[in-house]
Amino acid sequence: MANTAVNSIEQYHRAKLWQIGFFALNNTATNLYLFIMAFVSYYATGIAGLSVVVISTILAAMRAFDAVTDPILGFIIDKTESRFGKFRPMMVIGNIILASTVLIMYNVTHLLPESMQFIFFVFIYAIYIVGYTLQTAITRAAQTVLTNDPKQRPLFSIFDATYNVGIFTGGQIFVASYLIAKHGDFNMGLFTELNGYAIVLSGLFTILAVIAIAPKDRKEFFGLAEKSVKVRFRDYWPILKSNRPLQMLVIAASTDKLANLALRQPVVFVMFFGILLGDYALSGTVSFIVVIPTILITFLGVKYAGKLGLKRALVGATWGGLISALVLTGYFLVIDPSTISLTNIGLTTIGFLILYALLKGLTGLSSAIVIPMIADVSDYETYKTGHYVPGMIATLFSFVDKMVSSLAPAIVGFLVATIGYTDTLPQIGEALTPSLLIMTLVLMFGIPAVGLAISLLAMKFYNLDGKKMEEIQAAIAEVKREAKQENKQAV
Repeated sequence: MANTAVNSIEQYHRAKLWQIGFFALNNTATNLYLFIMAFVSYYATGIAGLSVVVISTILAAMRAFDAVTDPILGFIIDKTESRFGKFRPMMVIGNIILASTVLIMYNVTHLLPESMQFIFFVFIYAIYIVGYTLQTAITRAAQTVLTNDPKQRPLFSIFDATYNVGIFTGGQIFVASYLIAKHGDFNMGLFTELNGYAIVLSGLFTILAVIAIAPKDRKEFFGLAEKSVKVRFRDYWPILKSNRPLQMLVIAASTDKLANLALRQPVVFVMFFGILLGDYALSGTVSFIVVIPTILITFLGVKYAGKLGLKRALVGATWGGLISALVLTGYFLVIDPSTISLTNIGLTTIGFLILYALLKGLTGLSSAIVIPMIADVSDYETYKTGHYVPGMIATLFSFVDKMVSSLAPAIVGFLVATIGYTDTLPQIGEALTPSLLIMTLVLMFGIPAVGLAISLLAMKFYNLDGKKMEEIQAAIAEVKREAKQENKQAV
């Protein structure tokens, strides 16, 4: 397509600020489940009786299954055109499946005979994954209709990153400082209360997201509308093979997610705060302390992205996160971890808080920026081939993303097993051994550093910068304008 100057009103369809803010809650709704299901290994090993290696393998296999379902569900999304739109039905159905399967999994599995627990757990988890995929795919796919203004798209990241702080930081504070204190351990009382809050909040957030996207979930915002090219399921591979920005973004984002998921595994927090630092409650307090710096980093990053493009913002955040992870690793090899305390704050505590705030803020920013970048990749495909396939792009992205990030629980589980934890996970208050020290640093900072380094390499070959996206949106707007004129003449 040729780059044609068009009126900016025709070129861009923008969203109201509240629509962007409310629609970002769709991702928050699924992240609530991502957060609570991070504790499922404690349920499966401590209550249902499955071994650490078995549950780690199950979680990895199920995430791989999640990836396999993505292309199928993406194809269904692209083919869906109902009176309720293309995206809203999938959001609602997905959330209902999530709520139902979590209730069944946690309330039935441990009551079954031991011989049936494994099969039942896998079956319910597989259904849970279908619901999770349906709703998460919409977060990425519907970005194309929410707004196509390169300067407005980064705003999604502000809301998303801020909400994620609430979920993952606020959630950790809630679990570590309230639920553990109330229930004493990861037991059924804790799981029942935690899951109940998540189900109610996720349902509410989904309703708000549906309201936000409703005015935009119409055919007139679907790609080239009348000029869109029909796609078939076998078009998946050619699209993936020829769309270089998609390939590079998948590599960058999946390795970033691997870093984040490794950092968020509950056992890693137990090892770092509960054993290395000797006070698990610090995980909640420290997380609360870094909230303001994290949000500030997000605002500055999005402001930068609005001016210079999403790519440059992602690269900058990834570099910062990598440096922070490497410095933190070295930091804990030269200091005495027991000197880190919030009751007697010294230089080691201040140094840790600054470095940890940078790591959390920058890795959170890079993850949030990726979502609107997927819309850029989808628009690039429309610009290049005429295909409007946001579901396909979103789920192709998720397919590889999940295959890579599925390694997080498995890597953590197997690495913990290599230092002797084959039947139980490390527990709060255990003695710190040299092997436990090294493994804690590898899991807390080493894996994130590797993931971020790979992400930087991939971004060298990603060419959708701010200038290129302006060219793409102008070309798409011109084709749509010509199509409307042809239809008027035909009538």
